[in-house]
Amino acid sequence: MDRRLIILTVLVMLVVALVSFPNGAISVLLIAVFSFLTIFLIRRFAEDDKDILVNVFLMALVVRICFGLFIFLSDSQSFFGGDAETYNSLGQRLVDLWFHNADPSDWWSRRAASTSDAGWGMSYLVGTIYTITGSSILIAQSFCAVVGAATAPMVYFCAQKVFNNNRVSKVTAISIALFPSFIVWSSQLMKDGLIIFLLVVVMTMVLQLQKKFSLLAVSILIFSMFGILSLRFYIFYMVAVAVAGSFVVGLGQSGSSIFRRLAAVILLGLGLTYFGVLRDTTQIERYANLEMVQRSRQDLAGSAESGFAEDVDVSTTEGAITTIPVGFLYLMLAPFPWQVTNIRQAITLPEILLWWAIIPLIISGSWYTIRHRLREAIPIIIFTVTLTLVYSVFQGNVGTAYRQRTQIQVFLFMFAGVGWTLMQEKKENKQLIRQAARDRKIK
Repeated sequence: MDRRLIILTVLVMLVVALVSFPNGAISVLLIAVFSFLTIFLIRRFAEDDKDILVNVFLMALVVRICFGLFIFLSDSQSFFGGDAETYNSLGQRLVDLWFHNADPSDWWSRRAASTSDAGWGMSYLVGTIYTITGSSILIAQSFCAVVGAATAPMVYFCAQKVFNNNRVSKVTAISIALFPSFIVWSSQLMKDGLIIFLLVVVMTMVLQLQKKFSLLAVSILIFSMFGILSLRFYIFYMVAVAVAGSFVVGLGQSGSSIFRRLAAVILLGLGLTYFGVLRDTTQIERYANLEMVQRSRQDLAGSAESGFAEDVDVSTTEGAITTIPVGFLYLMLAPFPWQVTNIRQAITLPEILLWWAIIPLIISGSWYTIRHRLREAIPIIIFTVTLTLVYSVFQGNVGTAYRQRTQIQVFLFMFAGVGWTLMQEKKENKQLIRQAARDRKIK
């Protein structure tokens, strides 16, 4: 481990403890406990690159703590992510309900205690944290920061199981640790960072189970999928299909057989997401019909300056299909520099330009993966393609698309790592050829 990085981490945590005592000190204690646990697991399960992974985790943790502290001290939650204030309030109300300090019949109490609303798991998570530590948004967002930082080494393990290449895995981990959008959404009291972490855990456990059965892996897989269900239920269906499909599709022996099964599983995933077969009737009526999607999409498109394609109609199957190309472009590439209309979009431009520069690497890495590592990458491909298609239909707001794109990017960066590795290997091969030619001339 890099001693300078350890010292920097300690100094940052001391600052947190001092600037907002005593909640800052409680936050630091929480960070320390979960960080030691993460480092222990890294050193326990990493076969190679243990010190590098710990360093990557610490880098990711420091930047998330710093950014989260900036948001907390500047009271910028409404600017960077207004949902944080909602989760904080719901968590506080749950604590009041559990200790009989609130009226369980009022609307806010019913919403806090409900397990039928989308994202109910976040309220219960925050409530549980506040029951142990006391109520402070700084404490809760510190937990999210540790989980967000832990995603970097977790994605290393996932990439390693798919590609069995240390360079690919390290590039992927560093990208997740330092790419701006991952920092922004995992530094706050937001569910996005938690969902991304759970998605990577699910894929890693599936890949592990494909190689060797383990009750521990099954238990972690079930817990992670339940966590996803409680945070964003429609993603659960795509994950469930990816998990089941990875075993079904993997039975195919020929390339054409694998592709046919893969296409069938992706269509099944879209269908299950649409119908919401595992939810109760109320949730089906509220979320799982195209008219509801149309109303929600129109609200996203018309409620802010960053809305797009307000005139499209996805309330029919034909309309939903024809919306995919435009939705896909905005989901993958927005905000476009020539369409910047506010400060939020302006500060994302450097990241967007970097993201555009990475796309050729993603394409190159994806093509290599399909040709050489398709069987191993099947669960990731199923989930990524399905979620991309769903968001291409549903999203009508640039800001929301930018935020939820990270759930797809976390796996696309694996392909980018492959593309980068291929490019570096080509350069190294050319250098070896030139060196060999020079050596022959000398002789």
